Amino acid sequence: HRNLQKLSLFGDISILQQHGSISNTYLGKVDPDGKKIKQIQQLFEEILGNSRQLKWLSCGFMLQIVTPTSLSSLSNPIANTMEHLSLLDNHIPGNTTLITAVELERFVNLRSLALDFCDFTAEMARVLADSNHVPLHRLSLLVHSVSIMHKSLDSMPEDENWKALTRNSTNLRVYIMAFDVKSDDMLRILKPSIPLERIHFDSYITCVSGAVVDLISRQYDKFLTHFILMNDVIDMSGFPDLSDNRNEDPLVLLAWRCTRLSLLAVHGYTVWAHNLIAIARLRGSDLKVLEVTEESIDFDQGELADQDVDPVHNLIEQVSLGLGRPWHAVMDIELLSVFTEPTCHFYREMQSFSEGI
Repeated sequence: HRNLQKLSLFGDISILQQHGSISNTYLGKVDPDGKKIKQIQQLFEEILGNSRQLKWLSCGFMLQIVTPTSLSSLSNPIANTMEHLSLLDNHIPGNTTLITAVELERFVNLRSLALDFCDFTAEMARVLADSNHVPLHRLSLLVHSVSIMHKSLDSMPEDENWKALTRNSTNLRVYIMAFDVKSDDMLRILKPSIPLERIHFDSYITCVSGAVVDLISRQYDKFLTHFILMNDVIDMSGFPDLSDNRNEDPLVLLAWRCTRLSLLAVHGYTVWAHNLIAIARLRGSDLKVLEVTEESIDFDQGELADQDVDPVHNLIEQVSLGLGRPWHAVMDIELLSVFTEPTCHFYREMQSFSEGI
């Protein structure tokens, strides 16, 4: 494995999850004294220590395989020439992080990076903004409610850190996936100077607010290409309506302001038929993917009252005209291109996003 150039490991943790969090009882049964984990950790460190040509190291959700000391196994020449690094694990006890700002200083040639948002500190942003570091092109950040609970947002980059980082890395683009994050936390996280290209909200418990969508459309109108809104909240009172008590629907404003928007996917939020038509007309054929599940679409009384027009047929016709291609709603949630277990989706997207430099 001295010739190994790319090492990518993904652990599918969905089988161990109960309501979004890892079940420790299962791990305890499989490896009661922790010997197996220790062995695998050592093997992983041996692979890193013996590597001579490694350029891409990606490790996602490999339960406890990566430890805060793993990266120290990499020799300086390898760390200095590494081009991609992703370290993701939402099962680290307490507030330990897999990489520190000091450790990151060795990785002067990094072009793409993926981390838990709580691990990406102001200090790290300063390291990456240093002139001895090659410009960073891709940054993927996973914001998880469990992580925020254990680690906090107090060390996150402030707007001036993002400004400094984008001065050194003019082509930097950021991908954020937020999982069950409260809207007030989101409003703190979304600094104006983040060059945010893609954002994906996924939730079992906490829904996104119209205020957050509105902020995104105002701050990132020059960058945003992908906007994904998923909600699996089991709520008998129906899906949340982002346009509640607002003159303008936030999703329509997003389509109007974000002129580079090419992918919009929505499930589990109310999307009014007339707003969907407006979105299709605003972005037209530039909106390459418009996926809305059938159960998310609603019609107002006026549309339903007109006896001469079938509202569903009219919607399909008008959206298709707006986009300049045949369109229909997604009939089954499992047919959504973004429908997978969220960490799996993030890992897959992060890989292709990072490769697309």
